[in-house]
Amino acid sequence: MSGFLAGLLVAVLPLLAAGFWLGRRTARPSSLAGLGTPVEHATFETLHTASLATPPLRAGLTEETARKSARKLRSLLGTDALCLTDRDRVLVWDGVGAHHRTEIMERLAGPLDTGRGEAFPLTCDTPDCTVRWAVVAPLTVDDRVHGALVACAPHESAVLVRAAGEVARWVSVQLELADLDQSRTRLIEAEIRALRAQISPHFIFNSLAVIASFVRTDPERARELLLEFADFTRYSFRRHGDFTTLADELHAIDHYLALVRARFGDRLSVTLQIAPEVLPVALPFLCLQPLVENAVKHGLEGRSDTCRIQITAQDAGAEALVVIEDDGAGMDPGLLRRILAGEVSPTGGIGLSNVDDRLRQVYGDDHGLVIETAVGAGMRITVRLPKYQPGVHSAGRLAPK
Repeated sequence: MSGFLAGLLVAVLPLLAAGFWLGRRTARPSSLAGLGTPVEHATFETLHTASLATPPLRAGLTEETARKSARKLRSLLGTDALCLTDRDRVLVWDGVGAHHRTEIMERLAGPLDTGRGEAFPLTCDTPDCTVRWAVVAPLTVDDRVHGALVACAPHESAVLVRAAGEVARWVSVQLELADLDQSRTRLIEAEIRALRAQISPHFIFNSLAVIASFVRTDPERARELLLEFADFTRYSFRRHGDFTTLADELHAIDHYLALVRARFGDRLSVTLQIAPEVLPVALPFLCLQPLVENAVKHGLEGRSDTCRIQITAQDAGAEALVVIEDDGAGMDPGLLRRILAGEVSPTGGIGLSNVDDRLRQVYGDDHGLVIETAVGAGMRITVRLPKYQPGVHSAGRLAPK
């Protein structure tokens, strides 16, 4: 998509620059003096204006995003007025001649249905109104018309028709990117729901059974475990925020391990080494707990002696480095690759492919799980979490109920 955007910019930049230069009614900023020829001046201004109009549009086509981008788009085209519409109404009108809103919407039926641009004269009884001509350019995403960009001017202009069409294509690309962002968000939410569904029913049953076993022999212990269970399930099934903090995720892991220790006693030994400075780092929700659950399962599987699990989180400059290691049964590397590829989903692969996919979606392919394992050699999972990533913000700690 970025390659397409770059190609589009190269193709339309001369046309936009020419239209911007011819239609520009305000003086150039003095800071651009000495940058070259008048066309080069216009080129630099066009690039700058386009860059200012882009961010709001990446949130989709709404009244708010239209309002934030309309003035920059009008400046880009150098027109007297510009409006952005969805299929039903004018979202924003920037410039003179706002009394033409109703007429514009009445004339949009054809372009919105066909997806083809149109230019037409406007009827106006106001003597001093400078808006006499309108150019409609549909805004499309995946071959569906979502609305229109309408540029208004004093008279017909072939340059404006071409320029408006190219700017509409630019806006459409931003809206398509916004749609992709929304699809990515929906995918992450679906994967979180799938991960919640993977929380082992056996774990829930066994936890409740252990709690029940203490009700008569040690009521206070039963009460403590019940609170641990309530806190763990509240965190796991919370309904707000795609991201959490490392501190909150470790807190949930502590609740989980308390319940596991109640069942297995001395058979489970867990060591934590956590650097305080990485606790505020944001990460995808339910990202580490499935890895710890996987370590517990592999560590205890087929053995009667003590399983040792070590969880470390340390500062690594621009990243937080989290390592979860167990001395359990390990796994065949070939089988592991098939699990991460989604080809198989054995009970021993709890959440691994889900977590790996989400890390790659959020941070890029360079930040997938790094897993070292072999049959009988335990497993070591490394997670690299960038301390700062655009769009990654924790929803904060849940308030107790």
